[in-house]
Amino acid sequence: MLDHVENHSLPRTAAFFDLDKTVIAKSSTLTFSKSFYQGGLINRRAVLRTAYTQFIFLAGGADHDQMERMREYLSALCKGWNQQQVKEIVAETLHDLIDPIIYDEAASLIEEHHLAGRDVVIVSTSGAEVVEPIGEMLGADRVVATRMVVGDDGCFTGEIEYYAYGPTKAEAVRALAESEGYDLERCYAYSDSATDLPMLESVGHPYAVNPDRTLRREALARDWPILDFHRPVRLKQRVGRLPVPPRPALVAAAVGAAAATAGLVWYASKRRALAT
Repeated sequence: MLDHVENHSLPRTAAFFDLDKTVIAKSSTLTFSKSFYQGGLINRRAVLRTAYTQFIFLAGGADHDQMERMREYLSALCKGWNQQQVKEIVAETLHDLIDPIIYDEAASLIEEHHLAGRDVVIVSTSGAEVVEPIGEMLGADRVVATRMVVGDDGCFTGEIEYYAYGPTKAEAVRALAESEGYDLERCYAYSDSATDLPMLESVGHPYAVNPDRTLRREALARDWPILDFHRPVRLKQRVGRLPVPPRPALVAAAVGAAAATAGLVWYASKRRALAT
């Protein structure tokens, strides 16, 4: 699907992927609601409300107002949760819940970008405790995700430290380009939502994936490629189809975005190990 391999004498490049409905078929955060219920973090009423929110999200794509309401609901819902317990629940159920909903087409694209010498960055509105393990599973080099404030007791306060949404995603992309030396004009970006237009506009090769109505209209008007992903497949079933790069553990890190525009942008990064 991709047309060339990177020339290593040129500046580095990357492929930036939204996560929900772009790489996986559902909302990454809402997918874990049953596990959080079984772990005692939420009650049955919250599970039902989360299921309804998932339905709305999948039915037509959440617009800006819906995303804001979802942010407020989820931040209030997780207030008081122990961060370590959340990480443990995600780790225990990750493969059972996420592996079956990864789009085959997205997994192939990630592999192709790696083979072409590009970094792969997951940029998601979902929380870091969920997105970072998914990024590691996918072999991503870096992750940009929402970060909640954690109190001295190790529990979420309900406040948001960094919200990876809309323009802040584009700010994170530009901050990474500056810190990692990416040539954005030669970079790629993929998303399903019109809320990610700023991120898509920041690269030279934007792609609309399973686009909502507004993004489809924008993509057609701007002559951006439109991709339809619809084949979820377990990663282990893809073994042998394309070489998979080494995937050492994701390491949390932080980078300051341009001071005049972005404030703090958080991301998790890892370096692919060199073959010995």
